[in-house]
Amino acid sequence: MVNKKNIIKTAIFSVFVGLTILPLQAAGWEQFKKPVAGKPNAIGKYTNGCLIGAQALPFDGEGYQIVRREKLRYFAHPEMYSYLIDLGHKIHKSHLPEMLVSDIAMPAGGRFASGGHSSHQLGLDVDIWFKMGKLTQAQAQHSTGLARYMVNESNHTMTRDWGRSQAKLLELAAKDPRVARIFVNPMVKIKLCETLPKAQRGWLHKVRPWFGHNDHFHVRLNCPKGSPYCENQAAVPAGDGCNATLYSWLEPKRPSHKVHKAIIPPPPVLCQMLLDKHKS
Repeated sequence: MVNKKNIIKTAIFSVFVGLTILPLQAAGWEQFKKPVAGKPNAIGKYTNGCLIGAQALPFDGEGYQIVRREKLRYFAHPEMYSYLIDLGHKIHKSHLPEMLVSDIAMPAGGRFASGGHSSHQLGLDVDIWFKMGKLTQAQAQHSTGLARYMVNESNHTMTRDWGRSQAKLLELAAKDPRVARIFVNPMVKIKLCETLPKAQRGWLHKVRPWFGHNDHFHVRLNCPKGSPYCENQAAVPAGDGCNATLYSWLEPKRPSHKVHKAIIPPPPVLCQMLLDKHKS
């Protein structure tokens, strides 16, 4: 029997053969003002893909609030939608202040033209502020400057804004089995490793150090069922990550004199088809 899925994959691969990497440029995903109708499907990689069947997360819900609303980045794959609703319930039951949900994805996913993100393209990534507590509607609409840094980069210490609420929020976010990894500033993970008893560090397995992330953490979910063209990252290494490698993130980095031109690959063929259809 002919496997139609393999035929489609082969066709897609054949289109990509011989294509060169293109200069970084806006791909036009901001032109989508509403989700693409169809069965939910995350297509491609977290850093190069698109989304069919997105759902808009309500601006306010139990335990959470959407910020930066003017960016139109509150659309999610149903798996992420469900994850955030569930996390909001857990926060409410834990008597924590509301979590502030920032960028998820645009209506059809795809690459942001601005904002410093290369991911957030499948509706399976979300930024959550470390600052907690409900904002006014005006503040939630235009939230620039309202986030709070948790790390003093100059001396590798935590600011006075870090506390038990932030640590508990991270724990609740990480313990969900749908989570693949959570990116935090290296100092945040170091603080957790130094604070938690070894027997309570199991959830730190998914918490990964990465530069930046001073005022928020980044949750990434595993590829969901029903998205055959979604590409998972490699699994995170075993162990809680509280080791010498973690502390190496604080070592001074040698300056590089090489200039690397920002480049991106072409989008997956199915995503390019969505762009072309939207333009026609």
